[in-house]
Amino acid sequence: MICLIPGGNGTPFLFSIMPEQIAVKYGTKYQTFDTISRGTVKVPRGTDVTSVSWSSEFFGFKRRNEPIVNRLLWMPPAACRSIIEEYIENETVLTLIVTDIWLNIDVTVSSFEVTGYGAFGNLKYSITFEQKKPLEIYTTDELNTDSYAKKTVPRIDLAAATTGSGQNYTIVKGDSLWKIAQKQYGDGSQWKKIYDANKDAIESAAKKYGKKSSDSGKWIYPGVSLIIP
Repeated sequence: MICLIPGGNGTPFLFSIMPEQIAVKYGTKYQTFDTISRGTVKVPRGTDVTSVSWSSEFFGFKRRNEPIVNRLLWMPPAACRSIIEEYIENETVLTLIVTDIWLNIDVTVSSFEVTGYGAFGNLKYSITFEQKKPLEIYTTDELNTDSYAKKTVPRIDLAAATTGSGQNYTIVKGDSLWKIAQKQYGDGSQWKKIYDANKDAIESAAKKYGKKSSDSGKWIYPGVSLIIP
Protein backbone atom coordinates (compact mmCIF):
# COMPACT_ATOMS: atom_id res chain seq x y z
CA MET A 1 0.00 0.00 0.00
CA ILE A 2 1.14 3.54 -0.79
CA CYS A 3 -0.38 6.35 1.24
CA LEU A 4 0.08 10.13 1.35
CA ILE A 5 -1.04 11.96 4.49
CA PRO A 6 -1.08 15.78 4.27
CA GLY A 7 0.46 17.46 7.31
CA GLY A 8 0.88 14.09 8.99
CA ASN A 9 -2.79 13.88 10.03
CA GLY A 10 -4.92 15.12 7.10
CA THR A 11 -7.17 13.11 4.79
CA PRO A 12 -5.06 10.27 3.32
CA PHE A 13 -4.68 9.72 -0.40
CA LEU A 14 -4.13 6.05 -1.30
CA PHE A 15 -2.94 4.79 -4.66
CA SER A 16 -5.22 2.11 -6.11
CA ILE A 17 -2.44 0.51 -8.21
CA MET A 18 0.95 -0.51 -6.83
CA PRO A 19 3.79 0.30 -9.23
CA GLU A 20 6.08 -2.48 -10.42
CA GLN A 21 9.15 -0.68 -9.05
CA ILE A 22 9.80 2.04 -6.47
CA ALA A 23 13.18 3.77 -6.52
CA VAL A 24 14.55 5.14 -3.24
CA LYS A 25 17.79 7.11 -3.34
CA TYR A 26 19.84 7.75 -0.20
CA GLY A 27 23.02 9.78 0.02
CA THR A 28 25.68 11.08 2.41
CA LYS A 29 27.02 14.63 2.51
CA TYR A 30 30.77 15.09 2.76
CA GLN A 31 33.04 17.91 3.85
CA THR A 32 36.31 18.01 1.90
CA PHE A 33 39.69 18.90 3.42
CA ASP A 34 43.05 19.23 1.69
CA THR A 35 45.82 17.90 3.92
CA ILE A 36 49.56 17.86 3.41
CA SER A 37 50.15 14.26 4.51
CA ARG A 38 47.07 12.53 3.09
CA GLY A 39 45.94 14.77 0.25
CA THR A 40 42.20 15.33 -0.18
CA VAL A 41 40.10 13.81 2.60
CA LYS A 42 36.31 13.60 2.61
CA VAL A 43 34.59 13.45 6.00
CA PRO A 44 30.87 12.47 6.24
CA ARG A 45 28.70 15.30 7.54
CA GLY A 46 25.10 14.10 7.75
CA THR A 47 22.82 12.64 5.08
CA ASP A 48 21.59 14.06 1.81
CA VAL A 49 17.89 14.45 0.96
CA THR A 50 16.20 11.10 0.24
CA SER A 51 14.24 10.88 -3.02
CA VAL A 52 11.48 8.41 -3.88
CA SER A 53 10.06 7.88 -7.37
CA TRP A 54 7.98 5.51 -9.46
CA SER A 55 5.84 5.30 -12.59
CA SER A 56 2.36 3.78 -12.78
CA GLU A 57 -1.19 4.44 -13.99
CA PHE A 58 -4.57 5.72 -12.89
CA PHE A 59 -7.20 3.59 -14.64
CA GLY A 60 -10.47 5.07 -15.86
CA PHE A 61 -13.95 3.77 -15.02
CA LYS A 62 -13.92 1.01 -17.66
CA ARG A 63 -10.74 -0.55 -16.23
CA ARG A 64 -11.47 -0.18 -12.52
CA ASN A 65 -12.19 -3.93 -12.13
CA GLU A 66 -8.85 -5.16 -13.47
CA PRO A 67 -6.94 -7.49 -11.08
CA ILE A 68 -4.12 -5.01 -10.35
CA VAL A 69 -6.59 -2.36 -9.13
CA ASN A 70 -7.65 -2.17 -5.50
CA ARG A 71 -11.36 -1.55 -6.14
CA LEU A 72 -11.91 -0.07 -2.68
CA LEU A 73 -9.31 2.64 -3.35
CA TRP A 74 -10.23 3.46 -6.96
CA MET A 75 -10.87 7.10 -7.83
CA PRO A 76 -11.39 8.78 -11.23
CA PRO A 77 -7.99 9.60 -12.76
CA ALA A 78 -8.89 13.28 -13.09
CA ALA A 79 -9.60 13.44 -9.34
CA CYS A 80 -6.26 11.76 -8.54
CA ARG A 81 -4.41 14.20 -10.75
CA SER A 82 -6.21 17.16 -9.20
CA ILE A 83 -5.27 16.10 -5.64
CA ILE A 84 -1.58 15.70 -6.47
CA GLU A 85 -1.50 19.00 -8.40
CA GLU A 86 -3.00 20.69 -5.33
CA TYR A 87 -0.21 19.24 -3.17
CA ILE A 88 2.32 20.77 -5.57
CA GLU A 89 0.64 24.19 -5.75
CA ASN A 90 0.30 24.43 -1.96
CA GLU A 91 3.79 23.01 -1.30
CA THR A 92 2.10 20.54 1.03
CA VAL A 93 4.32 18.49 3.33
CA LEU A 94 3.18 14.88 3.13
CA THR A 95 3.90 11.76 5.14
CA LEU A 96 4.72 9.11 2.52
CA ILE A 97 4.07 5.56 3.72
CA VAL A 98 4.97 2.53 1.58
CA THR A 99 4.11 -0.55 3.61
CA ASP A 100 5.82 -3.10 1.35
CA ILE A 101 9.27 -1.55 1.87
CA TRP A 102 8.74 -0.10 5.36
CA LEU A 103 9.14 3.49 4.15
CA ASN A 104 7.75 6.29 6.29
CA ILE A 105 9.16 9.81 5.67
CA ASP A 106 8.01 13.40 5.30
CA VAL A 107 8.19 14.58 1.69
CA THR A 108 7.02 17.11 -0.88
CA VAL A 109 6.15 16.38 -4.51
CA SER A 110 9.10 17.55 -6.63
CA SER A 111 7.79 16.41 -10.04
CA PHE A 112 4.61 14.94 -11.51
CA GLU A 113 4.14 14.07 -15.18
CA VAL A 114 0.91 12.67 -16.67
CA THR A 115 -0.02 11.34 -20.10
CA GLY A 116 -3.59 10.56 -21.12
CA TYR A 117 -4.30 7.57 -23.37
CA GLY A 118 -7.24 5.51 -24.59
CA ALA A 119 -10.81 6.73 -24.69
CA PHE A 120 -11.77 6.30 -21.03
CA GLY A 121 -9.67 8.84 -19.13
CA ASN A 122 -6.73 6.55 -18.35
CA LEU A 123 -3.58 8.33 -17.18
CA LYS A 124 0.03 7.19 -17.13
CA TYR A 125 2.11 9.13 -14.63
CA SER A 126 5.59 9.51 -13.17
CA ILE A 127 6.04 11.04 -9.73
CA THR A 128 9.04 11.99 -7.60
CA PHE A 129 9.14 12.97 -3.93
CA GLU A 130 11.97 14.68 -2.05
CA GLN A 131 12.42 14.29 1.69
CA LYS A 132 11.38 17.33 3.71
CA LYS A 133 14.10 18.14 6.22
CA PRO A 134 13.65 20.91 8.81
CA LEU A 135 15.68 24.03 8.15
CA GLU A 136 17.67 25.03 11.21
CA ILE A 137 18.95 28.60 11.29
CA TYR A 138 21.18 29.78 14.13
CA THR A 139 22.34 33.24 15.09
CA THR A 140 26.04 33.97 15.60
CA ASP A 141 25.33 34.25 19.34
CA GLU A 142 23.79 30.74 19.41
CA LEU A 143 26.76 29.26 17.58
CA ASN A 144 29.24 31.47 19.44
CA THR A 145 31.12 31.95 16.16
CA ASP A 146 32.81 35.16 17.32
CA SER A 147 34.41 33.42 20.26
CA TYR A 148 35.44 30.51 18.08
CA ALA A 149 37.04 32.79 15.48
CA LYS A 150 38.96 34.69 18.14
CA LYS A 151 40.19 31.40 19.68
CA THR A 152 39.21 32.51 23.18
CA VAL A 153 39.14 28.84 24.28
CA PRO A 154 42.76 27.76 24.88
CA ARG A 155 43.80 24.48 23.28
CA ILE A 156 44.78 22.98 26.63
CA ASP A 157 41.35 23.75 28.12
CA LEU A 158 39.60 22.12 25.18
CA ALA A 159 41.70 18.99 25.53
CA ALA A 160 40.93 18.82 29.23
CA ALA A 161 37.22 19.19 28.56
CA THR A 162 37.17 16.40 25.99
CA THR A 163 39.07 13.92 28.13
CA GLY A 164 37.18 14.34 31.41
CA SER A 165 35.56 11.50 33.31
CA GLY A 166 32.10 12.45 32.01
CA GLN A 167 28.99 14.16 33.31
CA ASN A 168 25.26 14.02 32.63
CA TYR A 169 23.31 16.50 30.54
CA THR A 170 19.54 16.47 29.93
CA ILE A 171 18.38 17.66 26.51
CA VAL A 172 16.08 20.70 26.56
CA LYS A 173 13.81 22.14 23.86
CA GLY A 174 15.78 23.84 21.10
CA ASP A 175 18.94 21.82 21.71
CA SER A 176 21.04 20.22 19.00
CA LEU A 177 24.17 18.16 19.43
CA TRP A 178 26.15 21.07 17.98
CA LYS A 179 24.73 23.42 20.64
CA ILE A 180 25.42 20.94 23.42
CA ALA A 181 29.02 20.42 22.25
CA GLN A 182 29.43 24.20 22.08
CA LYS A 183 28.22 24.52 25.69
CA GLN A 184 30.28 21.66 27.04
CA TYR A 185 33.49 21.91 25.02
CA GLY A 186 33.40 25.38 23.55
CA ASP A 187 33.53 23.68 20.13
CA GLY A 188 30.36 22.64 18.31
CA SER A 189 32.28 20.43 15.90
CA GLN A 190 32.81 17.97 18.78
CA TRP A 191 29.12 16.96 18.53
CA LYS A 192 29.88 13.49 17.12
CA LYS A 193 31.78 12.57 20.29
CA ILE A 194 28.54 13.09 22.22
CA TYR A 195 26.53 11.17 19.61
CA ASP A 196 28.90 8.18 19.67
CA ALA A 197 28.78 8.01 23.48
CA ASN A 198 24.96 8.13 23.53
CA LYS A 199 24.01 6.47 20.26
CA ASP A 200 21.69 3.87 21.82
CA ALA A 201 19.72 6.44 23.83
CA ILE A 202 19.45 8.89 20.92
CA GLU A 203 18.34 6.23 18.40
CA SER A 204 15.86 4.75 20.87
CA ALA A 205 14.27 8.18 21.44
CA ALA A 206 14.04 8.83 17.68
CA LYS A 207 12.18 5.56 17.11
CA LYS A 208 9.90 6.32 20.06
CA TYR A 209 8.90 9.56 18.31
CA GLY A 210 8.17 7.81 15.02
CA LYS A 211 11.47 8.31 13.19
CA LYS A 212 13.25 5.50 11.37
CA SER A 213 16.48 6.77 12.90
CA SER A 214 17.95 9.93 14.44
CA ASP A 215 19.78 10.67 11.16
CA SER A 216 23.13 10.51 12.97
CA GLY A 217 21.97 12.74 15.81
CA LYS A 218 19.92 15.18 13.72
CA TRP A 219 16.77 14.33 15.69
CA ILE A 220 17.09 14.62 19.47
CA TYR A 221 14.34 15.11 22.00
CA PRO A 222 13.89 16.96 25.30
CA GLY A 223 14.18 14.89 28.45
CA VAL A 224 16.79 12.44 27.14
CA SER A 225 19.78 12.19 29.46
CA LEU A 226 23.20 12.23 27.81
CA ILE A 227 26.66 11.36 29.08
CA ILE A 228 29.19 14.02 28.13
CA PRO A 229 32.48 12.17 27.58
